[in-house]
Amino acid sequence: MTLGFSSLLNARWSEADSLLCVGLDPDQPKIPRQYHDFEDGIVRFCVDIIDATAEFACAFKPQIAYFAAIGAECDLTAICEYIRNTYPTIPIILDAKRGDIGDTAKQYAREAFERYGAHAVTVNPYMGGDTIEPYLSHKDGAAIVLCRTSNAGSGEFQSQLINGEPLYQRVARTAATEWSKMGDVSLVVGATYPAELAEVRAIVGDMALLVPGVGAQGGDPTQVVANGANSHGTGLIVNSSRAILYADATHPGEAAARVARETRDALRAAR
Repeated sequence: MTLGFSSLLNARWSEADSLLCVGLDPDQPKIPRQYHDFEDGIVRFCVDIIDATAEFACAFKPQIAYFAAIGAECDLTAICEYIRNTYPTIPIILDAKRGDIGDTAKQYAREAFERYGAHAVTVNPYMGGDTIEPYLSHKDGAAIVLCRTSNAGSGEFQSQLINGEPLYQRVARTAATEWSKMGDVSLVVGATYPAELAEVRAIVGDMALLVPGVGAQGGDPTQVVANGANSHGTGLIVNSSRAILYADATHPGEAAARVARETRDALRAAR
C-alpha cells in the first residue's frame, strides 16, 4: 500500500525527529563548478545534496521553475525518482504554485503526481476552491495552498480585509472547514511573519504548514516553532533552500549536511 502525503509526513516527523524540509533550487550559475563538466550535472548536484541531508530532512521540495527555465524537466523527473527509490519514507513536495480552472488543473495534477511522482504540490487559491479540488481528488494527490507567503510584498493582497478578516485568515479558515473535507490539504505560511503564523495555527488546528523563509530569508527557527508547532509539537515543514544548497562551493555535500544538521537541531531545540 502506498502512503499518502500526510501519512508519510507524520511518520517522517516521528522517525527522523525533524521539522526541516530541504529545498532543491538548482540555480545554474550557483552550482559548484565541479558539476559543470557533466551533462547530468544538475542531477548529480541534487543527488549529492539529497544524500548529504536525507537523515536530517522531513521532506524534500524541488522548485519546478529552476528546471523548466532551462528545459531540464527530465532532470527533475530523475531527481524525484531517485528520492522515491532511495528514500521512500521522505515525502516530495513539488513547489509549482499552480492555479488554474478545472480541466487545466487536472493536467497540472497529472504532471505533479504522475509525471514527477510528487506526494504534494503547492497551489494558488486566487481562482477559488474549484481550482484546488483536482489536486485533492487525485488518487495520489495532496495540495499545499498559499496562505501567508514569506515574500516582502505578500501583504499587498493577502492582508486585505474581507468583512473585517484578512484574506490569509479567510484562506486558512476555508482550508480547515471546506477544502480539508475534499482531501489532503496543507497551507504555506512564511517564517518571516511569525505573528501571522500563530494566527493561522490557531485557525487550522493540527494541519501541516509548509514554512519557507528560514535561512537566506532570515526567518528565525525558534520563532517558527514557538508560533507554528501544533499540539503534538510537529505540524511544521520548515523549508531551507539556498542556505543549504550553496553553503560551500568546494565541499557542497559536507557543507550542506552541516547546515541541515544545524537547522534541524535548532528547530528540535525549540520544541
